[in-house]
Amino acid sequence: MAINELQKQTNVNIQEKANLIWEIATHLVGLYKPHEYGKVILPMTVLKRFDDALASTKQKVLDTYNKLCDMNADGEIFDGALCNASGYTFYNYSKFDFARLLADPQNIAENFEDYIKGFSDNIKDILTNFNFDDELKKMVNGNVLYVVIQEFNSKKADMSPDKITSTDMGYVFEELIRKFSESYNEEAGAHFTSRDIIYLMTELLISPEKDEIVENGCYKTAYDMTMGTSQMLGCLTERVKEINPDSELTCFGQEFNPETYAIAKADMLIKGGNASGMKYGDTLSEDAYYGYEFDYIISNPPFGIDWKREKDAVDKEAKLGYDGRFGPGLPQISDGQLLFMLNGVKKLKEGSGRMAIIQNGSSLFTGDAGSGPSEIRKYLIEQDLVEAIIQLPTDLFYNTGIATYIWVISKDKAEHRLGKVQLIDASKCFVKRRKNIGNKRVDLDDNCIEMIVQAYNECKDELYENGNLAVESKVFDNAFFGYTKVTVETALTDENGKQILKKGKPQPTKGKTDSEIIPLTEDVGEYFNKNVLPYNPLTFMDRTKDKIGYEIPFTRLFYKFVAPRSSDEIFAEFKTLSIEEEKLMKEILE
Repeated sequence: MAINELQKQTNVNIQEKANLIWEIATHLVGLYKPHEYGKVILPMTVLKRFDDALASTKQKVLDTYNKLCDMNADGEIFDGALCNASGYTFYNYSKFDFARLLADPQNIAENFEDYIKGFSDNIKDILTNFNFDDELKKMVNGNVLYVVIQEFNSKKADMSPDKITSTDMGYVFEELIRKFSESYNEEAGAHFTSRDIIYLMTELLISPEKDEIVENGCYKTAYDMTMGTSQMLGCLTERVKEINPDSELTCFGQEFNPETYAIAKADMLIKGGNASGMKYGDTLSEDAYYGYEFDYIISNPPFGIDWKREKDAVDKEAKLGYDGRFGPGLPQISDGQLLFMLNGVKKLKEGSGRMAIIQNGSSLFTGDAGSGPSEIRKYLIEQDLVEAIIQLPTDLFYNTGIATYIWVISKDKAEHRLGKVQLIDASKCFVKRRKNIGNKRVDLDDNCIEMIVQAYNECKDELYENGNLAVESKVFDNAFFGYTKVTVETALTDENGKQILKKGKPQPTKGKTDSEIIPLTEDVGEYFNKNVLPYNPLTFMDRTKDKIGYEIPFTRLFYKFVAPRSSDEIFAEFKTLSIEEEKLMKEILE
């Protein structure tokens, strides 16, 4: 099935399901403000999903629980036996479920508390991160708990796994979060990335290994350092299983937003995946995976966000040098996206790891030679880690219309990529949406993704065109992006114009220090003699102050000169417009 067909076939149904669930919020009017609805709707959706999933084994769990109580079983045996009975890595041993709760409206608060206490600890952790105790008290005091449970137990809110797959449930969560974000006047893109972008990232990650996956399956690890609701990990898992159903991808992730973390963990529990691999915390200051290495990393970290909160922890780790994550350098305090880049590089498995990570344009060029950002680029390029950088169309994300880029980082470059960086301009490869969602005005359809991946796979200088779609690829040697920043001084002279020497060396004139940016591909001495010295014979270089810098001038490298129109052409157009204006004026006056 084509990549985006999965999205097309479920979009309408998923939106309808999410809309029906969100309508339950009408019962919260007065007690909650519109921007607070998600505090109830999101955790209750998770609870109902668990309730429906456990329905078929409910009696078996209750019978097992009673036997264990008679045996005075210890915690480990207790937990294992109940998970085995439920068929999941979670359970609920309360006699209540949503249906039974509704049978006793007079005691709904006490019974619901018993129901919550019956869940396994991993579910309780999810509810804690939703701050559900506070919302439960509020619903009880506002006399809306019963009606909310009643609405969630209606046929329209059936979320059993045989009715809604984990993939589709992921879509429902995304739609609910989007609605929550909109009502809160918050940007939904802060919580998740649209599926078309994720599908492209997954293709870029696994494309070089696709034949191997077809033949032998994929039994690897994947990590998302800013996982949101874990949909990137979910899409990557879907894709490798689509290529070979026997594949098993073990997923790990970390998320700082407690609500989206709770959804990610809930989703992984339902899927039967590695729910213990979903960690809460700030990746930059509270690394949950110190010392881990992963086969795949896929991530869309925040950009344009400062790292003041994490500064002390980051500075402390930076002092460890390359034993920590931030050995190459630190970016400006106003934007921490390159810190996430370094975190990913550190966690890529040596000899095989691959990462697809989104960055904005500042990662390409911000910072002078010797600065943190330049040193990070220097490290990435000189260590031959950068396979490709793909410029995406603007207006592709929910929360920003700016230019964005996918960096493909590899610790297992193919031979034909060694010592090279491929740049792909896909800014003109998109289809317009019929209806905008926030700042998202365009999509990547199957044709777009196929063109971009083809350009990536072929890795050559080429322009790919298909109707109105265009993708251009250019390949450069690593050294192309490096330069030496050389300090140039003007020699101090005496009244006769002769250079003043000390120990045989010219002395600089104060206030006349300059610098030259000399590409690494050119000899410094030859460049100076050809481009500087002829214009000022008194200049000399202070090579002790040399600094090596790296930048990737993406826009300039793909710039297409468009010749301005001739004056004759402009005059002719002006004359035509003047004649038309005359005619219109006559018609009006007559």
